Amino acid sequence: MDEETALFAERYLNETEANRAACLAEIKSWLKDRGDLHARTEDAYLLAFLRGCKFDVEKTKKKLTNYYTMRRNVPEWFDDRDPRSKTVQDLVNLGVFVPLRSTQDKRLVVIIRVAVHDPDVHKQDDVFKTGNMLMDVAALEDVVSAQIYGVTAVFDLAGVDFRHAKQLTPAMIKKAVFSWRNYHVRPKQLEFVNVPGTVGVVLSIFKSFMSEKMRNRVRVHSSGLESLHGVIDKGILPPEYGGTGESVKQLVDYWREKLLSYTDWFIEDQKYKAD
Repeated sequence: MDEETALFAERYLNETEANRAACLAEIKSWLKDRGDLHARTEDAYLLAFLRGCKFDVEKTKKKLTNYYTMRRNVPEWFDDRDPRSKTVQDLVNLGVFVPLRSTQDKRLVVIIRVAVHDPDVHKQDDVFKTGNMLMDVAALEDVVSAQIYGVTAVFDLAGVDFRHAKQLTPAMIKKAVFSWRNYHVRPKQLEFVNVPGTVGVVLSIFKSFMSEKMRNRVRVHSSGLESLHGVIDKGILPPEYGGTGESVKQLVDYWREKLLSYTDWFIEDQKYKAD
């Protein structure tokens, strides 16, 4: 990382060379004793969790336990993660999850198009699986933004109807929020756009499962895209969102090929989960 990023990481994440080395050593020793987790032990992957916990080792242990246990307990999201599968390819092509290729305040920005899929064709679990796969790749491609500066998620609710709401049961929402809290990136902003009044109940359920800190990061842009432009520069947003950046189709094409290039990584990564 450059000097500016190193100073940011030290100030906000407690990351220094000495602290990094000491915490990595302690976590690796702990994982060796906790052989039941079958976690990745490479520095690059452990640092993601340490940064998410501001180098608090005990919090990192809990987050690692939650994450690898979730990978065991939620096979519908973490098994058979093959980028070549028809279901994954269909959902990628629909643009259910679209990372931007330019950052905002050095943060990774992702657009999550909640209702772009047809609930009569695609299961919500497959939507989440595909989103997680793309998030994995985006975070691996831009470690500094995702792990150090964090992620801004834009939830586009345009086109949501009762069929989409029916898929988002309280159990599904609870699973999604648990995943956000224990994932290996730092969610910093949750921006909701194109929000119809009928989804207020669903949003309330989402918030009920969030920590107070995460609830405070939720912002609903009820006055249209102009409000979103006050948070994210129009220069990086797709034209579909009133911006002048790459189109959704251009971004979808890019991430589809990038995801396919990680096929071997996903096959190898599948073995990491708790007993």
